[in-house]
Amino acid sequence: MTRVLNAGRKEPLSGELRSAVVFLHGYGANGADLLGLADPLGEHLPDTLFVAPDAPEACAGAPFGFQWFPIPWIDGSSEEESMSGMASAVNDLNAFLDALMVDEDLLPEQVVLFGFSQGSMMGLHVAPRREDPIAGMVAFSGRLLAPELLADEVESRFPILLVHGDQDDVVPPQSLPEAAEALQNAGWEDVFAHIMKGTAHGIAPDGLSVALAFMRDKCNL
Repeated sequence: MTRVLNAGRKEPLSGELRSAVVFLHGYGANGADLLGLADPLGEHLPDTLFVAPDAPEACAGAPFGFQWFPIPWIDGSSEEESMSGMASAVNDLNAFLDALMVDEDLLPEQVVLFGFSQGSMMGLHVAPRREDPIAGMVAFSGRLLAPELLADEVESRFPILLVHGDQDDVVPPQSLPEAAEALQNAGWEDVFAHIMKGTAHGIAPDGLSVALAFMRDKCNL
């Protein structure tokens, strides 16, 4: 049984909806945490709806935050609980995307996923396993989960931008080249990367600028 994800939203500045960006927040945060990025991005993407769902589970380590799935080394959960939580969250996110496209009358190629940390992990896992390719995915400070399974399980390919801070002490910067290699081994041609110099686990202005250019040039927003 899928859980309905509560989502904040920011309407297109032009009043005309031609595309959507779905923000996927990190562990212990919430949708509002990333929805603030709709302001600087929306000026350049006036026909884009921005939506930011809260992850489906309350986060034990952050009273007002949410998680897509438990992280054993942070919250003391078991590996089984983490895997089970992930499987449930995959269903929840797929249902959310399906409903968004129906409700807003959007095609998959009009939707971009924009993830941070655990949200990036979710997007990179879910989107390639969907039947129809989305417009693209921006993945900040994340990693590719179960890279060894991707080549056998991929259903659709689309442009992907991987962005990481070189001072990240939460998700190692090495996660970026590892994800890029696994994606290319699974048949991806459009994989792009940007390293944010002097940046820890976060989104720096240069990374956001590269993400905007990627969404306009490669995702046709």
